[in-house]
Amino acid sequence: MNSPLAAPATARNHADPIGCQSPRIISTPHYRRIETGRWSGAEDQAALEFRSPSGQEAVELAADAGLHLDPWQQLGLHHSLAEDHEGRWTSFEVVQNVTRQNGKGGYLEARQLAGVMLFGDKLVVHTAHEFKTARESFRRLDQLIEGSYALSRRVKRVVRAHGEEGFEFHNGARILFLARTGSSGRGFSGDLVVMDEAMSLRAAPIGALLPIMSARRNPQLVYTCSAGIGEESEQLALLRARALADRQEPDESLTYLEWSAELHTRECPRDEDGRIVCAEHDDRGEVRTWQRVNPALGIRIRVQAVRRELATMRADLFNRERLGVGDYPVQAEETWQVIDEAAWRALRVRQSDLSDPVAFSIDTTPERSHSAISVAGRAGEDGRHVEVVQHRPGTDWVIDWAAERDEKWSPCVWVIDEGGPAGSLAAELRKRLKARGRDHLVVAPKVRELTQACGQFYDRTQSGTQPATLRHLDQAPLATALAGATKRQVGDAWLWSRRGDGVDVSPLVASTYALWGWEQYHDVEPEGAPNLW
Repeated sequence: MNSPLAAPATARNHADPIGCQSPRIISTPHYRRIETGRWSGAEDQAALEFRSPSGQEAVELAADAGLHLDPWQQLGLHHSLAEDHEGRWTSFEVVQNVTRQNGKGGYLEARQLAGVMLFGDKLVVHTAHEFKTARESFRRLDQLIEGSYALSRRVKRVVRAHGEEGFEFHNGARILFLARTGSSGRGFSGDLVVMDEAMSLRAAPIGALLPIMSARRNPQLVYTCSAGIGEESEQLALLRARALADRQEPDESLTYLEWSAELHTRECPRDEDGRIVCAEHDDRGEVRTWQRVNPALGIRIRVQAVRRELATMRADLFNRERLGVGDYPVQAEETWQVIDEAAWRALRVRQSDLSDPVAFSIDTTPERSHSAISVAGRAGEDGRHVEVVQHRPGTDWVIDWAAERDEKWSPCVWVIDEGGPAGSLAAELRKRLKARGRDHLVVAPKVRELTQACGQFYDRTQSGTQPATLRHLDQAPLATALAGATKRQVGDAWLWSRRGDGVDVSPLVASTYALWGWEQYHDVEPEGAPNLW
Protein backbone atom coordinates (compact mmCIF):
# COMPACT_ATOMS: atom_id res chain seq x y z
CA MET A 1 0.00 0.00 0.00
CA ASN A 2 1.22 3.47 -0.80
CA SER A 3 2.22 5.75 2.03
CA PRO A 4 -0.91 7.53 3.23
CA LEU A 5 0.92 10.81 3.24
CA ALA A 6 2.14 10.62 -0.33
CA ALA A 7 0.02 11.38 -3.37
CA PRO A 8 -1.56 8.15 -4.63
CA ALA A 9 -1.17 7.19 -8.24
CA THR A 10 -3.01 10.23 -9.60
CA ALA A 11 -0.58 12.90 -10.79
CA ARG A 12 -0.53 16.21 -8.94
CA ASN A 13 0.50 19.61 -10.23
CA HIS A 14 -0.37 21.67 -7.16
CA ALA A 15 0.60 21.92 -3.51
CA ASP A 16 -2.73 21.11 -1.88
CA PRO A 17 -2.44 18.93 1.22
CA ILE A 18 -3.44 15.27 0.90
CA GLY A 19 -6.63 14.14 2.61
CA CYS A 20 -6.64 11.73 5.53
CA GLN A 21 -6.60 8.16 4.22
CA SER A 22 -7.86 6.51 7.41
CA PRO A 23 -11.48 6.84 8.56
CA ARG A 24 -12.58 8.62 11.72
CA ILE A 25 -14.85 5.70 12.55
CA ILE A 26 -13.73 2.17 11.77
CA SER A 27 -15.46 -0.88 13.15
CA THR A 28 -14.65 -4.29 11.69
CA PRO A 29 -14.75 -7.80 13.17
CA HIS A 30 -11.00 -7.59 13.83
CA TYR A 31 -10.32 -3.88 14.47
CA ARG A 32 -12.20 -0.97 15.99
CA ARG A 33 -11.31 2.66 16.53
CA ILE A 34 -13.56 5.67 16.95
CA GLU A 35 -11.71 8.98 16.96
CA THR A 36 -13.46 11.80 18.78
CA GLY A 37 -12.67 15.48 19.10
CA ARG A 38 -10.43 17.63 16.95
CA TRP A 39 -8.28 15.82 14.40
CA SER A 40 -4.62 15.76 15.39
CA GLY A 41 -3.43 15.38 11.81
CA ALA A 42 -2.23 11.82 12.39
CA GLU A 43 -3.25 8.81 10.34
CA ASP A 44 -4.49 5.56 11.87
CA GLN A 45 -1.50 3.50 10.84
CA ALA A 46 -2.85 0.25 12.26
CA ALA A 47 -5.94 0.54 10.05
CA LEU A 48 -3.87 1.43 6.98
CA GLU A 49 -1.37 -1.37 7.48
CA PHE A 50 -3.90 -4.17 7.90
CA ARG A 51 -3.66 -6.78 5.12
CA SER A 52 -5.92 -9.56 3.95
CA PRO A 53 -4.94 -11.99 1.16
CA SER A 54 -8.17 -11.47 -0.77
CA GLY A 55 -7.91 -7.72 -0.32
CA GLN A 56 -4.42 -7.78 -1.79
CA GLU A 57 -5.63 -9.84 -4.74
CA ALA A 58 -8.38 -7.31 -5.41
CA VAL A 59 -5.93 -4.39 -5.24
CA GLU A 60 -3.53 -6.10 -7.66
CA LEU A 61 -6.31 -7.02 -10.11
CA ALA A 62 -7.44 -3.40 -10.19
CA ALA A 63 -3.88 -2.18 -10.76
CA ASP A 64 -3.41 -4.65 -13.64
CA ALA A 65 -6.54 -3.12 -15.23
CA GLY A 66 -5.14 0.40 -14.85
CA LEU A 67 -7.21 1.25 -11.77
CA HIS A 68 -4.68 2.46 -9.21
CA LEU A 69 -6.47 2.79 -5.91
CA ASP A 70 -5.82 5.37 -3.23
CA PRO A 71 -4.69 4.04 0.17
CA TRP A 72 -8.16 4.57 1.66
CA GLN A 73 -9.76 2.55 -1.13
CA GLN A 74 -7.23 -0.21 -0.58
CA LEU A 75 -7.95 -0.06 3.16
CA GLY A 76 -11.62 -0.71 2.43
CA LEU A 77 -10.81 -3.79 0.37
CA HIS A 78 -8.36 -5.23 2.87
CA HIS A 79 -10.71 -4.89 5.83
CA SER A 80 -13.91 -5.94 4.07
CA LEU A 81 -12.33 -8.98 2.40
CA ALA A 82 -10.86 -10.53 5.54
CA GLU A 83 -11.83 -14.19 5.86
CA ASP A 84 -12.53 -16.61 8.69
CA HIS A 85 -11.01 -20.07 9.09
CA GLU A 86 -13.56 -21.51 6.64
CA GLY A 87 -12.67 -19.01 3.92
CA ARG A 88 -15.87 -16.98 4.35
CA TRP A 89 -16.01 -13.20 4.59
CA THR A 90 -15.94 -12.12 8.22
CA SER A 91 -18.09 -9.14 7.22
CA PHE A 92 -21.50 -9.91 5.77
CA GLU A 93 -22.19 -6.15 5.57
CA VAL A 94 -19.75 -3.42 4.54
CA VAL A 95 -20.34 0.34 4.71
CA GLN A 96 -18.25 3.05 3.05
CA ASN A 97 -19.59 6.38 4.35
CA VAL A 98 -17.58 9.15 2.69
CA THR A 99 -18.53 12.45 1.07
CA ARG A 100 -19.18 12.89 -2.63
CA GLN A 101 -16.54 12.81 -5.36
CA ASN A 102 -13.91 11.16 -3.18
CA GLY A 103 -13.81 7.91 -5.13
CA LYS A 104 -16.37 5.43 -3.82
CA GLY A 105 -16.88 4.34 -7.44
CA GLY A 106 -13.28 3.18 -7.74
CA TYR A 107 -13.63 1.03 -4.64
CA LEU A 108 -16.84 -0.53 -6.02
CA GLU A 109 -15.32 -1.24 -9.43
CA ALA A 110 -12.40 -3.06 -7.83
CA ARG A 111 -14.68 -5.03 -5.50
CA GLN A 112 -17.12 -6.07 -8.25
CA LEU A 113 -14.39 -7.16 -10.66
CA ALA A 114 -12.62 -9.14 -7.96
CA GLY A 115 -15.91 -10.82 -7.12
CA VAL A 116 -16.58 -12.18 -10.60
CA MET A 117 -12.95 -12.81 -11.61
CA LEU A 118 -11.30 -13.95 -8.39
CA PHE A 119 -13.82 -15.00 -5.74
CA GLY A 120 -16.31 -17.05 -7.72
CA ASP A 121 -19.26 -14.65 -7.46
CA LYS A 122 -21.81 -15.75 -10.05
CA LEU A 123 -24.12 -12.76 -9.64
CA VAL A 124 -23.33 -9.22 -8.59
CA VAL A 125 -26.34 -6.90 -8.21
CA HIS A 126 -25.45 -3.20 -8.19
CA THR A 127 -28.33 -0.99 -7.07
CA ALA A 128 -28.73 2.74 -6.63
CA HIS A 129 -31.51 4.99 -5.38
CA GLU A 130 -31.85 6.54 -8.84
CA PHE A 131 -31.40 4.69 -12.07
CA LYS A 132 -29.24 7.44 -13.55
CA THR A 133 -26.69 6.73 -10.80
CA ALA A 134 -26.77 3.00 -11.50
CA ARG A 135 -26.38 3.67 -15.22
CA GLU A 136 -23.41 5.98 -14.60
CA SER A 137 -21.76 3.26 -12.52
CA PHE A 138 -22.33 0.84 -15.39
CA ARG A 139 -20.72 3.24 -17.85
CA ARG A 140 -17.67 3.72 -15.63
CA LEU A 141 -17.14 -0.02 -15.33
CA ASP A 142 -17.74 -0.45 -19.07
CA GLN A 143 -15.01 2.07 -19.85
CA LEU A 144 -12.61 0.40 -17.41
CA ILE A 145 -13.19 -3.01 -18.99
CA GLU A 146 -12.93 -1.70 -22.55
CA GLY A 147 -9.59 -0.09 -21.70
CA SER A 148 -8.06 -3.32 -20.43
CA TYR A 149 -7.37 -6.30 -22.64
CA ALA A 150 -6.94 -8.49 -19.56
CA LEU A 151 -10.50 -7.66 -18.51
CA SER A 152 -12.29 -7.32 -21.85
CA ARG A 153 -11.21 -10.76 -23.08
CA ARG A 154 -13.06 -12.31 -20.14
CA VAL A 155 -16.36 -10.58 -21.01
CA LYS A 156 -18.81 -12.63 -23.06
CA ARG A 157 -21.49 -9.97 -23.57
CA VAL A 158 -22.26 -6.39 -22.57
CA VAL A 159 -25.94 -5.46 -22.33
CA ARG A 160 -26.50 -1.75 -22.88
CA ALA A 161 -30.29 -1.72 -23.32
CA HIS A 162 -31.96 0.87 -21.09
CA GLY A 163 -32.96 -0.69 -17.80
CA GLU A 164 -31.13 -3.96 -18.52
CA GLU A 165 -27.51 -2.81 -18.30
CA GLY A 166 -25.00 -5.42 -17.26
CA PHE A 167 -22.10 -7.72 -18.08
CA GLU A 168 -21.91 -11.45 -18.73
CA PHE A 169 -18.55 -13.17 -18.39
CA HIS A 170 -17.20 -16.35 -19.99
CA ASN A 171 -17.13 -18.03 -16.57
CA GLY A 172 -20.90 -17.57 -16.27
CA ALA A 173 -20.76 -14.63 -13.85
CA ARG A 174 -22.97 -11.56 -14.29
CA ILE A 175 -23.03 -7.98 -13.00
CA LEU A 176 -26.45 -6.31 -13.15
CA PHE A 177 -27.27 -2.63 -12.57
CA LEU A 178 -30.68 -1.76 -11.11
CA ALA A 179 -32.61 1.06 -9.49
CA ARG A 180 -33.99 0.12 -6.08
CA THR A 181 -37.72 -0.51 -5.79
CA GLY A 182 -39.85 -2.86 -3.77
CA SER A 183 -39.29 -5.55 -6.43
CA SER A 184 -35.91 -4.85 -8.06
CA GLY A 185 -33.62 -7.78 -7.40
CA ARG A 186 -36.37 -10.12 -6.22
CA GLY A 187 -35.84 -13.62 -7.58
CA PHE A 188 -32.06 -13.30 -7.96
CA SER A 189 -29.71 -15.21 -5.72
CA GLY A 190 -26.70 -12.94 -5.56
CA ASP A 191 -23.27 -13.39 -4.05
CA LEU A 192 -22.54 -9.67 -3.89
CA VAL A 193 -25.16 -6.94 -3.58
CA VAL A 194 -24.10 -3.30 -3.81
CA MET A 195 -26.35 -0.58 -2.45
CA ASP A 196 -25.01 2.71 -3.73
CA GLU A 197 -26.58 5.95 -2.44
CA ALA A 198 -27.37 4.09 0.78
CA MET A 199 -28.23 7.35 2.55
CA SER A 200 -31.52 7.01 0.65
CA LEU A 201 -32.35 3.51 1.79
CA ARG A 202 -35.47 2.49 3.64
CA ALA A 203 -36.80 -0.92 4.61
CA ALA A 204 -38.63 -1.87 1.39
CA PRO A 205 -35.54 -2.32 -0.82
CA ILE A 206 -33.86 -4.26 1.98
CA GLY A 207 -36.85 -6.57 2.05
CA ALA A 208 -36.51 -7.11 -1.69
CA LEU A 209 -32.74 -7.57 -1.83
CA LEU A 210 -31.71 -9.45 1.32
CA PRO A 211 -33.55 -12.68 0.47
CA ILE A 212 -31.62 -13.02 -2.79
CA MET A 213 -28.49 -13.78 -0.78
CA SER A 214 -29.81 -16.49 1.50
CA ALA A 215 -28.95 -19.46 -0.75
CA ARG A 216 -25.30 -18.50 -1.34
CA ARG A 217 -22.31 -19.85 0.54
CA ASN A 218 -20.34 -16.63 0.95
CA PRO A 219 -22.50 -13.55 0.32
CA GLN A 220 -21.63 -9.93 1.02
CA LEU A 221 -23.73 -6.77 1.10
CA VAL A 222 -21.88 -3.50 0.39
CA TYR A 223 -23.36 -0.06 1.13
CA THR A 224 -21.73 3.10 -0.20
CA CYS A 225 -23.07 6.48 0.78
CA SER A 226 -22.44 9.99 1.95
CA ALA A 227 -23.75 11.36 5.25
CA GLY A 228 -27.29 10.71 6.45
CA ILE A 229 -30.10 12.94 5.16
CA GLY A 230 -32.80 12.35 7.77
CA GLU A 231 -35.68 9.88 7.75
CA GLU A 232 -34.66 8.44 4.38
CA SER A 233 -31.42 7.19 5.94
CA GLU A 234 -33.24 4.55 7.95
CA GLN A 235 -30.98 1.60 7.10
CA LEU A 236 -27.79 3.66 7.30
CA ALA A 237 -28.74 4.83 10.79
CA LEU A 238 -29.14 1.23 11.94
CA LEU A 239 -25.75 0.25 10.54
CA ARG A 240 -24.05 3.28 12.05
CA ALA A 241 -25.61 2.60 15.44
CA ARG A 242 -24.17 -0.91 15.35
CA ALA A 243 -20.71 0.47 14.63
CA LEU A 244 -20.95 3.04 17.43
CA ALA A 245 -22.55 0.74 20.00
CA ASP A 246 -21.00 1.05 23.45
CA ARG A 247 -19.49 -2.39 23.89
CA GLN A 248 -16.11 -3.99 24.32
CA GLU A 249 -16.06 -6.05 21.11
CA PRO A 250 -16.88 -4.80 17.60
CA ASP A 251 -19.82 -6.09 15.59
CA GLU A 252 -18.72 -9.50 14.35
CA SER A 253 -20.32 -9.26 10.90
CA LEU A 254 -19.95 -5.58 9.95
CA THR A 255 -17.20 -3.46 8.43
CA TYR A 256 -18.13 0.20 8.88
CA LEU A 257 -15.86 3.00 7.62
CA GLU A 258 -16.77 6.68 7.98
CA TRP A 259 -14.95 9.88 7.15
CA SER A 260 -16.62 12.75 8.99
CA ALA A 261 -15.82 15.85 11.01
CA GLU A 262 -16.40 16.42 14.72
CA LEU A 263 -17.54 20.02 14.39
CA HIS A 264 -17.95 22.53 17.19
CA THR A 265 -21.22 22.10 19.02
CA ARG A 266 -23.51 24.71 20.48
CA GLU A 267 -22.18 23.75 23.89
CA CYS A 268 -18.64 24.83 22.99
CA PRO A 269 -17.35 27.80 25.02
CA ARG A 270 -17.40 31.26 23.46
CA ASP A 271 -15.77 34.56 24.28
CA GLU A 272 -17.65 37.75 25.12
CA ASP A 273 -18.18 38.47 21.42
CA GLY A 274 -19.72 35.05 20.80
CA ARG A 275 -16.70 33.59 18.99
CA ILE A 276 -15.99 29.93 19.64
CA VAL A 277 -12.83 29.44 21.70
CA CYS A 278 -12.99 25.64 21.85
CA ALA A 279 -9.90 23.67 20.84
CA GLU A 280 -11.57 20.26 21.19
CA HIS A 281 -13.50 20.11 17.89
CA ASP A 282 -13.00 20.60 14.16
CA ASP A 283 -13.51 24.02 12.61
CA ARG A 284 -15.62 23.85 9.44
CA GLY A 285 -13.57 26.59 7.79
CA GLU A 286 -10.12 25.04 8.35
CA VAL A 287 -8.28 23.14 5.63
CA ARG A 288 -7.25 20.57 8.24
CA THR A 289 -10.91 19.71 8.77
CA TRP A 290 -11.40 19.28 5.03
CA GLN A 291 -8.39 16.95 5.01
CA ARG A 292 -9.84 14.83 7.78
CA VAL A 293 -13.09 14.20 5.90
CA ASN A 294 -12.02 14.07 2.25
CA PRO A 295 -9.40 11.42 1.48
CA ALA A 296 -9.28 12.62 -2.14
CA LEU A 297 -8.32 16.17 -1.17
CA GLY A 298 -5.19 17.08 -3.07
CA ILE A 299 -5.85 14.18 -5.47
CA ARG A 300 -9.24 14.64 -7.14
CA ILE A 301 -10.60 17.47 -4.98
CA ARG A 302 -8.88 20.86 -4.85
CA VAL A 303 -8.80 23.09 -1.78
CA GLN A 304 -9.90 25.97 -3.99
CA ALA A 305 -13.05 24.06 -4.93
CA VAL A 306 -13.89 23.43 -1.28
CA ARG A 307 -13.43 27.13 -0.53
CA ARG A 308 -15.96 27.92 -3.25
CA GLU A 309 -18.40 25.45 -1.73
CA LEU A 310 -17.93 26.98 1.71
CA ALA A 311 -18.71 30.43 0.35
CA THR A 312 -21.69 29.36 -1.74
CA MET A 313 -23.46 26.50 0.03
CA ARG A 314 -25.86 26.80 2.93
CA ALA A 315 -24.06 25.90 6.15
CA ASP A 316 -25.98 22.69 6.88
CA LEU A 317 -25.55 21.48 3.30
CA PHE A 318 -21.81 22.17 3.31
CA ASN A 319 -21.49 20.36 6.64
CA ARG A 320 -23.29 17.33 5.26
CA GLU A 321 -22.06 17.14 1.68
CA ARG A 322 -18.44 18.12 2.24
CA LEU A 323 -17.79 17.47 5.94
CA GLY A 324 -19.80 14.28 6.40
CA VAL A 325 -21.97 15.61 9.23
CA GLY A 326 -25.12 13.56 8.82
CA ASP A 327 -28.69 13.62 10.04
CA TYR A 328 -29.53 10.09 11.15
CA PRO A 329 -33.06 9.15 12.24
CA VAL A 330 -33.34 8.16 15.86
CA GLN A 331 -34.30 4.60 16.59
CA ALA A 332 -36.66 3.86 19.46
CA GLU A 333 -33.85 2.17 21.38
CA GLU A 334 -31.74 5.34 21.13
CA THR A 335 -34.02 7.33 23.44
CA TRP A 336 -33.83 7.12 27.22
CA GLN A 337 -30.23 5.99 26.90
CA VAL A 338 -29.05 7.02 30.36
CA ILE A 339 -32.01 6.50 32.69
CA ASP A 340 -34.62 3.89 31.78
CA GLU A 341 -38.01 5.39 31.03
CA ALA A 342 -39.91 2.90 33.18
CA ALA A 343 -37.57 3.56 36.11
CA TRP A 344 -38.06 7.32 35.73
CA ARG A 345 -41.85 7.12 35.48
CA ALA A 346 -41.94 4.95 38.61
CA LEU A 347 -40.51 7.85 40.66
CA ARG A 348 -43.29 10.33 39.92
CA VAL A 349 -45.46 11.81 42.64
CA ARG A 350 -48.73 13.73 42.39
CA GLN A 351 -47.64 16.92 44.11
CA SER A 352 -44.59 18.74 45.35
CA ASP A 353 -43.50 17.75 48.84
CA LEU A 354 -40.46 19.94 49.37
CA SER A 355 -39.34 21.02 52.81
CA ASP A 356 -37.30 24.10 53.53
CA PRO A 357 -34.53 24.94 52.61
CA VAL A 358 -34.46 24.49 48.84
CA ALA A 359 -31.85 25.03 46.13
CA PHE A 360 -32.33 26.55 42.69
CA SER A 361 -30.34 26.15 39.47
CA ILE A 362 -30.50 27.94 36.13
CA ASP A 363 -29.53 26.59 32.72
CA THR A 364 -30.10 27.73 29.16
CA THR A 365 -29.69 26.20 25.74
CA PRO A 366 -26.47 26.93 23.85
CA GLU A 367 -28.35 29.02 21.30
CA ARG A 368 -30.17 30.78 24.19
CA SER A 369 -33.55 29.87 22.72
CA HIS A 370 -34.89 28.56 26.04
CA SER A 371 -33.99 28.72 29.71
CA ALA A 372 -34.96 26.51 32.62
CA ILE A 373 -34.99 27.02 36.38
CA SER A 374 -35.32 24.01 38.65
CA VAL A 375 -35.65 23.55 42.38
CA ALA A 376 -34.54 20.68 44.60
CA GLY A 377 -34.86 19.78 48.24
CA ARG A 378 -35.74 17.13 50.78
CA ALA A 379 -38.90 15.04 50.33
CA GLY A 380 -39.85 13.03 53.36
CA GLU A 381 -37.20 11.57 55.62
CA ASP A 382 -34.65 10.28 53.10
CA GLY A 383 -36.00 11.30 49.72
CA ARG A 384 -35.10 14.12 47.36
CA HIS A 385 -37.45 16.05 45.07
CA VAL A 386 -36.61 17.90 41.84
CA GLU A 387 -38.98 20.10 39.91
CA VAL A 388 -38.82 22.37 36.88
CA VAL A 389 -40.37 25.60 38.08
CA GLN A 390 -39.92 27.64 34.91
CA HIS A 391 -39.10 26.75 31.31
CA ARG A 392 -39.57 29.58 28.85
CA PRO A 393 -38.17 30.93 25.59
CA GLY A 394 -35.16 33.23 25.75
CA THR A 395 -33.16 34.50 28.72
CA ASP A 396 -34.41 38.05 29.33
CA TRP A 397 -36.95 36.92 31.94
CA VAL A 398 -34.55 34.82 34.03
CA ILE A 399 -32.90 37.39 36.29
CA ASP A 400 -36.13 39.19 37.26
CA TRP A 401 -37.85 35.90 38.04
CA ALA A 402 -34.90 34.63 40.06
CA ALA A 403 -34.49 37.86 42.05
CA GLU A 404 -38.19 37.90 43.00
CA ARG A 405 -38.09 34.28 44.22
CA ASP A 406 -34.87 34.84 46.09
CA GLU A 407 -36.41 37.72 48.02
CA LYS A 408 -39.54 35.69 48.76
CA TRP A 409 -38.02 32.32 49.69
CA SER A 410 -34.30 32.81 50.35
CA PRO A 411 -33.04 29.52 48.86
CA CYS A 412 -29.82 28.11 50.25
CA VAL A 413 -28.02 28.42 46.89
CA TRP A 414 -28.32 29.35 43.22
CA VAL A 415 -26.23 27.02 41.04
CA ILE A 416 -25.09 28.17 37.58
CA ASP A 417 -22.42 26.53 35.45
CA GLU A 418 -20.33 29.55 34.47
CA GLY A 419 -18.53 27.48 31.83
CA GLY A 420 -21.80 26.59 30.14
CA PRO A 421 -24.42 28.46 28.09
CA ALA A 422 -25.94 30.09 31.20
CA GLY A 423 -22.59 31.37 32.42
CA SER A 424 -23.29 35.04 31.67
CA LEU A 425 -26.40 34.94 33.87
CA ALA A 426 -24.34 34.25 36.99
CA ALA A 427 -22.76 37.72 37.08
CA GLU A 428 -26.11 39.38 36.44
CA LEU A 429 -27.79 37.48 39.25
CA ARG A 430 -24.98 38.31 41.68
CA LYS A 431 -25.49 42.01 40.96
CA ARG A 432 -29.19 41.75 41.72
CA LEU A 433 -28.67 39.83 44.95
CA LYS A 434 -25.80 41.97 46.25
CA ALA A 435 -28.10 44.56 47.83
CA ARG A 436 -29.48 41.85 50.13
CA GLY A 437 -26.04 40.49 50.88
CA ARG A 438 -26.80 37.24 49.10
CA ASP A 439 -24.59 37.48 46.03
CA HIS A 440 -22.22 34.90 47.53
CA LEU A 441 -24.97 32.28 47.23
CA VAL A 442 -24.68 32.26 43.43
CA VAL A 443 -22.33 29.30 43.10
CA ALA A 444 -20.38 28.17 40.02
CA PRO A 445 -19.29 24.53 40.41
CA LYS A 446 -16.02 23.24 39.02
CA VAL A 447 -16.05 20.55 36.37
CA ARG A 448 -15.31 17.88 38.98
CA GLU A 449 -18.35 19.01 40.95
CA LEU A 450 -20.53 19.06 37.84
CA THR A 451 -19.66 15.44 37.11
CA GLN A 452 -20.40 14.60 40.75
CA ALA A 453 -23.80 16.25 40.31
CA CYS A 454 -24.60 14.06 37.31
CA GLY A 455 -23.53 10.95 39.20
CA GLN A 456 -25.62 11.89 42.24
CA PHE A 457 -28.70 12.51 40.11
CA TYR A 458 -28.31 9.19 38.34
CA ASP A 459 -27.68 7.23 41.53
CA ARG A 460 -30.86 8.52 43.17
CA THR A 461 -32.94 7.19 40.26
CA GLN A 462 -31.59 3.68 40.55
CA SER A 463 -33.03 0.81 42.59
CA GLY A 464 -30.56 -1.71 43.92
CA THR A 465 -30.41 -3.07 47.41
CA GLN A 466 -32.21 0.13 48.43
CA PRO A 467 -35.16 1.86 46.70
CA ALA A 468 -34.52 4.87 44.48
CA THR A 469 -34.85 8.10 46.48
CA LEU A 470 -35.53 10.77 43.84
CA ARG A 471 -39.06 12.12 43.35
CA HIS A 472 -40.48 14.31 40.58
CA LEU A 473 -43.79 15.44 39.07
CA ASP A 474 -43.28 13.73 35.70
CA GLN A 475 -43.15 17.10 33.96
CA ALA A 476 -42.96 17.02 30.18
CA PRO A 477 -39.88 19.29 29.81
CA LEU A 478 -37.85 17.10 32.15
CA ALA A 479 -39.04 13.83 30.64
CA THR A 480 -38.36 15.10 27.11
CA ALA A 481 -34.86 16.15 28.12
CA LEU A 482 -34.13 12.75 29.67
CA ALA A 483 -35.42 10.95 26.58
CA GLY A 484 -33.01 12.89 24.38
CA ALA A 485 -30.02 13.11 26.70
CA THR A 486 -26.77 11.22 26.40
CA LYS A 487 -23.54 11.14 28.36
CA ARG A 488 -20.49 13.19 27.41
CA GLN A 489 -17.37 11.63 28.87
CA VAL A 490 -15.09 13.86 30.95
CA GLY A 491 -12.18 11.65 31.91
CA ASP A 492 -13.65 8.74 33.82
CA ALA A 493 -16.80 10.72 34.69
CA TRP A 494 -19.52 12.28 32.56
CA LEU A 495 -21.80 15.24 32.00
CA TRP A 496 -25.19 15.51 30.34
CA SER A 497 -25.14 16.04 26.60
CA ARG A 498 -27.71 16.15 23.83
CA ARG A 499 -28.43 13.38 21.36
CA GLY A 500 -29.24 15.93 18.65
CA ASP A 501 -29.63 19.63 17.97
CA GLY A 502 -33.38 19.44 18.52
CA VAL A 503 -33.08 18.29 22.12
CA ASP A 504 -33.32 20.83 24.95
CA VAL A 505 -31.66 19.37 28.03
CA SER A 506 -31.69 22.60 30.07
CA PRO A 507 -34.52 21.34 32.36
CA LEU A 508 -32.47 18.23 33.11
CA VAL A 509 -29.23 20.11 33.65
CA ALA A 510 -30.94 22.63 35.94
CA SER A 511 -32.58 19.84 37.95
CA THR A 512 -29.30 17.96 38.27
CA TYR A 513 -27.36 20.98 39.51
CA ALA A 514 -30.17 22.08 41.84
CA LEU A 515 -30.02 18.67 43.51
CA TRP A 516 -26.24 18.94 43.86
CA GLY A 517 -26.61 22.45 45.26
CA TRP A 518 -29.05 21.27 47.92
CA GLU A 519 -26.77 18.42 48.94
CA GLN A 520 -23.87 20.84 49.34
CA TYR A 521 -25.58 23.88 50.89
CA HIS A 522 -28.83 22.85 52.57
CA ASP A 523 -27.44 23.57 56.04
CA VAL A 524 -27.62 27.31 55.26
CA GLU A 525 -30.23 28.83 57.57
CA PRO A 526 -33.42 29.38 55.52
CA GLU A 527 -35.59 32.46 55.71
CA GLY A 528 -38.86 31.09 54.44
CA ALA A 529 -40.44 28.02 52.92
CA PRO A 530 -41.64 27.93 49.33
CA ASN A 531 -45.13 26.73 48.58
CA LEU A 532 -45.94 28.08 45.14
CA TRP A 533 -43.60 28.82 42.26
